[in-house]
Amino acid sequence: TMAHTFRASLEWTGSTSSQTYSRDHVIRIAGKPDLAGSADKQFRGNASRHNPEDLLVASLSSCHCLSYLWLCARAGITVTRYVDEAEGSLKMEGASGRFERVVLRPRVRIAAGDVEKARALHHEAHRLCFIANSVNFPVECEPAIELAA
Repeated sequence: TMAHTFRASLEWTGSTSSQTYSRDHVIRIAGKPDLAGSADKQFRGNASRHNPEDLLVASLSSCHCLSYLWLCARAGITVTRYVDEAEGSLKMEGASGRFERVVLRPRVRIAAGDVEKARALHHEAHRLCFIANSVNFPVECEPAIELAA
């Protein structure tokens, strides 16, 4: 087994002297562009910044995509387009909450090859996805495969 470490730093400056305190913060990862973060607008955040809930859904989508593309490359399936419209459901319980599920909806175009094999590789990609393996709620995948004309 191998262990990998990922680091991120977060900086918030301000004051919590009132309920209207700023939720804006900056997420920094060495060698990468800064991410402007905040709370979701329903939690008094800045709607123009990334919020943790969006980033979690995006992480699941990105991890699945990268796992899937790796599997396709190994299987000789040429993917020419991959678009996902992922959606997460968060259930609030008082001041807290939890994700109930995330649904990935990848739309994949392949140049040539076996459409059913391309569809089946989504199941294997889900099994391999580091992020999906780390969450305690269902991550569902509803793929569509199209053969390029």
